[in-house]
This record gives sequence, structure tokens and C-alpha cells, in this order.
Amino acid sequence: MTQFRGAFTALVTPMKDTGEADCDGFRRLIEFQITEGIDGIVPLGTTGENPTLDEDEEDKLIETAVKTAGGKIPVIVGTGSNDTKHMVMYTERAKKMGADAALVVTPYYNKPNDDGLLRHFEAAAKVGIPIIVYNIASRTGRNIQTPLMEKISRIPGIIGVKESSGDINQMGDVIRDVAMPRKAEGKDFWVLSGDDSFTLPLAALGGDGVISVISNLLPTKVKAMTKAALEGKFDEARKIHYELIPFMKAAFIETNPVPIKQALAWAGLPAGPARLPLGKLSPASETVLRKAMVDLGILKS
Repeated sequence: MTQFRGAFTALVTPMKDTGEADCDGFRRLIEFQITEGIDGIVPLGTTGENPTLDEDEEDKLIETAVKTAGGKIPVIVGTGSNDTKHMVMYTERAKKMGADAALVVTPYYNKPNDDGLLRHFEAAAKVGIPIIVYNIASRTGRNIQTPLMEKISRIPGIIGVKESSGDINQMGDVIRDVAMPRKAEGKDFWVLSGDDSFTLPLAALGGDGVISVISNLLPTKVKAMTKAALEGKFDEARKIHYELIPFMKAAFIETNPVPIKQALAWAGLPAGPARLPLGKLSPASETVLRKAMVDLGILKS
């Protein structure tokens, strides 16, 4: 059984100057992640700009991710949609193309009730690939409260949650009231932070790691911090956490993935611009981001 514990990178999708998805650059980013020791990759998520990718591009990106990973690390493909029929289709594609798991976001815009959400994730699980729920109310308008998450966790094939509620109390409740009982019953239920700044506190509460944005650029650091925290070496984890905090904040100074793509470009890694409707980073935000990178020694002042 694949382990979904540790540091996973929510991969950006590099773009060419012509506006096309850069599959060669994408391959190079994955090779960089593997070389730097990351525990897994998550293509076609929010950071990968999946709402603006067409299906041909998605096919090529999934193929590139699975082939490049080559079984060395798990590939968790974002397959969410606000339409259950399309989500199932995307999840079936991920399974067929060899993904290890699918990340399924709470349906956005529709704001489904509890019955609709439960049935949505039941439909995902029926595809027959491990499903990680992605709970991010700031983008979807709908938070999955812990009692509903508990019901969802009982669906065979649902193996965890990417918790991006931004509420450490809710994260703790999910660990205590959902993950711990499932694991006591012998069922996998991994709780991964969807926010870099919550990686350490989530691990301290008994969580399983992070799906990280900043690890696009700093996989070794994020992996080291996560590993230390999961092993209970909190002095070591705390030191790295505080070292990375300014860059964590700078990476979200504007809408993700605009800052992290700029940071990658400055560092000489494949990135390209974000697609519209995401615009360029403002000069004021560039100053903050650059300073954070200089302080980490990534850029010269």
C-alpha cells in the first residue's frame, strides 16, 4: 500500500512564452523534485492552474508526470470539478494513466449541501483509485465540517484529506475525530496540510505531512522540516520553520501560483507566466518576494 505521509509538492505547470504548457519544463521540474528527495508530487492541482488547462494539455502533463516519476515517488493527480460527471471522467483518466491517487476538491461555485457532497465523493471512490479529499473553502465557498468529513472518511477508497481550511482547531478535530478512529479500525486516512505554514503544527497534532507550494523551489528544506516534525524532532523542525516563514508568507502575498512561479523563474527553473485571469505580480510584491529569496541565499542582493 502506498504511503501518503511526508512532503508532497503541488507542482506548478510551466508555460512557454507562446502560452502553451511546457511539458519539457514540467519533466525537468519533476526530475528536480526527485533528485532533491521529495516524497511525492501533485500535478494538476490549484498550483498547477488546472482550471485553465485544456484536456489535451492535461493528458500530456499526466503522462509526463507518471513516466518521469517512474514509480520512484507517488503521483497524486488533481481531478476535481464542480460537476460530478466531469470529476468522475477526470478521475477515471488519472487511474487509466497510472496515477497513484486522485486529489478531488470540494465542488466550487455550486455550494453543495451535505448530501450532495457525500454523494460526490462516493462517485469519486467508485472509480477505484485512492481518493484524497481537498477541503479549501477559500476557493470553493464550502467548508467540509468535521462531522461530514467523518462520514466521507468511511467511504471505501477515501484515504485522506488535504486540509486547507486555515483553521488549526478544525485540523485537530479531523485528526482526533476522523483519522485516529479510522486508523484504529485499520483503514488509512492521511491528514495533509494544504498550507505550508501549518505543516509543523499539524504534525505536532498527529497529522501526516504537507502538500506544499514552496517545495516547488525548496523541496529539500520542506522535506527536512516535515520529516523532523513527523519524527518528533521539534527543535529541528521549528528551526527550519522559522527560517522558511518569510518565504512562506511571500509565496502567498498574491494569489497562488503567481508568486511561486516568479520565484522559480528568478531561480532559473521552468515556470513561465501564470495564465489569465491570473495577472503579473505587482512591483511591491516582487520586492517582498525577492527579499525573502535573498535572505534564504537563493538570490544575490
